[in-house]
Amino acid sequence: MSARAIDPYLVEVLMRDLTGHDRQPSAFIVYLLLWYRTHGTGARTVQISHASIAEATGLSKSAVQAAIRTLTRRRLIQGARRTITATPEYTVHRPWIRPRPQAR
Repeated sequence: MSARAIDPYLVEVLMRDLTGHDRQPSAFIVYLLLWYRTHGTGARTVQISHASIAEATGLSKSAVQAAIRTLTRRRLIQGARRTITATPEYTVHRPWIRPRPQAR
């Protein structure tokens, strides 16, 4: 098992914002799982069902669905499906990180 560095912003700002301001700790838990499965492992996206997220986090499926709605509304994640019944593929955004300017 290798150690992964967690972005300090997640704990210092985002956790308080989602749990305090939005009153939805489940959104923070889901974001943390999706962040780990993407940025934590070097992947660009993660394809995972709501049921799998619920199982991995210990949340109910309805809590996961509400968290996904909140995270999508806040533009912290973006979900896409190839078909209406396909498992969603999520891209996890980190809006607090600004892209570096390109050297000319």
